[in-house]
Amino acid sequence: MTTFDEQYVFTAKAKRNVAIVFAVGILLLALGIFMNMGSPGHVEEEHAVNTVSEQLLASTELVQHDVADEASAATERHETATWLKRLYTNLWINNMFFVGLAIIGVFFFALQYAAVAHWSTGMLRVAMAIGNWLPIAFVMIIGVFFLAKHDLFHWTHDYLYDTNSPQFDSILNGKKAYLNLPFFIVRMIVIMGGWFMFFLYMRKNALAEDIEGGVKRWKNIRSSAAWFLIFFAVSSSISAWDWIMSIDPHWFSTMFGWYVFSSWWVAGLAFITFVIIMLKEQGYLSIVTANHLHDLGKFIFGFSIFWTYLWFSQFLLIYYANIPEETVYFIQRLTTSNYSSIFYINLLINFVFPFLALMTRDSKRQMSILKIVAVVVVLGHWLDFYLMITPGVMKYDGGFGFMEIGTFMIFMAAFFWVVLSNLAKYPLIAKNHPTLQESLHHHI
Repeated sequence: MTTFDEQYVFTAKAKRNVAIVFAVGILLLALGIFMNMGSPGHVEEEHAVNTVSEQLLASTELVQHDVADEASAATERHETATWLKRLYTNLWINNMFFVGLAIIGVFFFALQYAAVAHWSTGMLRVAMAIGNWLPIAFVMIIGVFFLAKHDLFHWTHDYLYDTNSPQFDSILNGKKAYLNLPFFIVRMIVIMGGWFMFFLYMRKNALAEDIEGGVKRWKNIRSSAAWFLIFFAVSSSISAWDWIMSIDPHWFSTMFGWYVFSSWWVAGLAFITFVIIMLKEQGYLSIVTANHLHDLGKFIFGFSIFWTYLWFSQFLLIYYANIPEETVYFIQRLTTSNYSSIFYINLLINFVFPFLALMTRDSKRQMSILKIVAVVVVLGHWLDFYLMITPGVMKYDGGFGFMEIGTFMIFMAAFFWVVLSNLAKYPLIAKNHPTLQESLHHHI
C-alpha cells in the first residue's frame, strides 16, 4: 500500500551503529598515527623514480624547475613529520570526496527539476538530505587549508616567487596571477557560498511546497535549478583545478575538471542508491519500485563507463603526446610500489566490476545486487581521490593503512549522521509535488 505521509525515524539502534563506526575509525586512526610516528621516507625508491623522471626531462629546460621542486619538497618533509603530513593528506582526501557527495546530492535534486523529470520524484528528499553536509564540509575545508596549506599546496610558499631565492620557480611565478592566496580564497568562498545559497533556496521552497501545494514553489525551484546548473558547470571545474589539480602545480590536464566531476557524479549516484535501498529495507519509500531502481542502476552503469572514458582519454592523450611535464604525473603513480597496485585496482572496481555486475536488466532491479555495487563504487571512487591527492602531497612517502581506513570511517559516520538526522526532519515524500502521480506510474 502506498502512503505519502512517510516519516523516517533515526532510531537509537541506527545512531548506535553510526557511533560505533565513528569510534572504530578514531581507534584505527590513532593506531595508524602511532605506527607511523618516526617512520623513515622511501629515500631509495624516490631516488630511483626521480632518476627516471630526470632522464625524461633532461632534454627540456624543465629539469631545473623539477630539481628545485624536489629539493624544496625534501626540505618540507624534514620540516613536517611524515605521519602528520599523511594525516593532513587524509583530511584533505575525505574533505574533497564528501563535499563532492554533498554537492552531487544538490546537483541531482536540481537536475530533476530543470529536466522536468517525473520518474525521480519519490527519491528527491534523499538527494536533498545529502546536501546538508555542505556547511560542515565548508568549515572543514577552510580549516584544513589554513592549517596545512604549505604541506598540501607547494605553490603557497613565498620563496618560490622570490627571484633572489635559490628555490625560485619561474613556472609557478608565471601562474602567480591565478595561483595566489588571496584570489584562491576568494574563489573558494564564492564557490562554496554559491553552492550553499542555491541549496538553501531550493530546500526552502521544496519544504514550503508540502504545506502550500500548487505549482508556484515548483516553478521557483525549477528556475533556480537552471541557474544552479550553469553555476555548477563552471564552479565544479574551478574547484577541481584549485582544490586538487594545484596540488601538483607543474602538472596540468585540460580534462581534469570533467574527470573530477565524473568521479563525484558516479559516487554520488551510488550513495543515493544505497540510502534508498537502506530505507526500502526498513519499510520506507513505498513509492519507489523496481522500475525506479532500474533507472538508478542504469545511471551507475552508464556513468561508470563515462568515468572510464574520461580516465582513458586523459591517460591516452598524455601517453602518446609524451610531454615530460604531463607524463611525470602517471610515472609517479605507475612506477611507485605505494601507488601502482591501487592504480590498477582503481580501474577494476570503478569500471570492470560495475560494468559486469550491472550489465543485465535483472541485476539493476535487484536491491541486493544494487546495494553491493553501490558500496563498491563509493569505496572505489574514494580510492580515485586517494590517487589524485596522495602522490602529489606525500610524493614517495605515501601509504595505505589504518590511518586512511580510520579517517574514512570517521568521515563516513559523520556524513551518515548528518544525512539520516536530516531525513528524519521532514516527510520522505514530497506529497504535493506536481509530478508525483507520474512517478507512481513509472514503468520501464
